[in-house]
Amino acid sequence: MDIAEVSRNTKLIINNAPYIVEDVKFVKPGKGRGMYYLKMRNLFDGTTRDQTYHSGDKVEEVHVTSHDMQYLYAEGDHYVFMDNESFEQHHVPKERLGNRIQFIKEGFVVSVMVMEGKVIDITLPKFVELAVVSSSASTKTDTITAQNKIVSLETGATIAVPAFVKEGDIIKVDTRTNTYVERVSVKR
Repeated sequence: MDIAEVSRNTKLIINNAPYIVEDVKFVKPGKGRGMYYLKMRNLFDGTTRDQTYHSGDKVEEVHVTSHDMQYLYAEGDHYVFMDNESFEQHHVPKERLGNRIQFIKEGFVVSVMVMEGKVIDITLPKFVELAVVSSSASTKTDTITAQNKIVSLETGATIAVPAFVKEGDIIKVDTRTNTYVERVSVKR
């Protein structure tokens, strides 16, 4: 593929590692060939890389497919996901998921990128609904500013929530920012 065809979200293979292009800038100096500045993120470890190419350079595009997969269970230092169409199970190393696993509970369906039969990345839904399993007591010392307290969710994640949230409540969490959005239902 020619470098001129590369745009955001194009997946490239560089030094046997898959990268996703996050930003492309084209600069045409007064003299010489045009240059493309690419900002890319490694799909294996999440590191970013800036690379410069000249007009006419060739790059290798990687063929990645996206599947909806259901999270089944944790097994040692791997997490097991099942493809919803083929029912094939994929073992994903703990390092590949990072802290995103804190918002996934058994049975959740996530979008998974697969390259050559291997899971390379997962995409969580923007919002998830999780139950509060324990909360710290809130104090009423400062009423001018918003009161927040730390709660533990059913997946083991801990986040700050308003003081009115109690154990057993179902809350909506933004997975992009790891923050509380709203209380969905109240414990009866």
